[in-house]
Amino acid sequence: MRLLVVEDEVDLAQTLADGLRAEGFVVDVVGDGASALAHLGRHDIDVIVLDRDLPVLDGDAVCKALATTGHPARILMLTAAGSLADRIAGLDLGADDYLPKPFAYLELLARIRALGRRSEVAPRGALLEREGIRLDTDRRIAERDGRPIRLTPKEMGVLQVLLEADGGIVTPTDLLDQVWEDPFDRSRGVVKAVVFALRRKLGNPQVIGTEPGHGYRIG
Repeated sequence: MRLLVVEDEVDLAQTLADGLRAEGFVVDVVGDGASALAHLGRHDIDVIVLDRDLPVLDGDAVCKALATTGHPARILMLTAAGSLADRIAGLDLGADDYLPKPFAYLELLARIRALGRRSEVAPRGALLEREGIRLDTDRRIAERDGRPIRLTPKEMGVLQVLLEADGGIVTPTDLLDQVWEDPFDRSRGVVKAVVFALRRKLGNPQVIGTEPGHGYRIG
């Protein structure tokens, strides 16, 4: 697995790179967001460890750019801002996972491995359709009645699981297991926030229903 560490604190970046290389990862390092986007345009990267507070172009802008283009790399955002609101904001920008500073190295390592597993098992070439919603999981393109919908990776993942259920109920735990795959953050509040944002983007009439006490379904 090839990683890109985007961190402007030179000592921290070097420490992370050395530790991750010792674990068997291929690790590239850049110090600002603009360099990160340029690097991603030239190299295949599986997971990006992205500091949110960066010079030239910040982590938020990098997330937005990658979400807009549908870049397949998974994003683990690092930041000193660790409140629930900050974490939800980071996920809404397009990050796949979020880790506040200071962090435990072993937790960082576990999160990177979880994101790497998701990259390896992601289905290719699947086209899912229901209730006017169309999702191409290969090209990472979502549409409703022919209208393109720009989704974050988390929103894309939730939509995919709901469509794959083919009208069946999907519980919040199912979504956490299949989209987040994160043993450290089991917050149903985060799931609820992503579903709320997805509903808003899909527009009216609403197609994601809530089954009180059970979960969500499309149709």
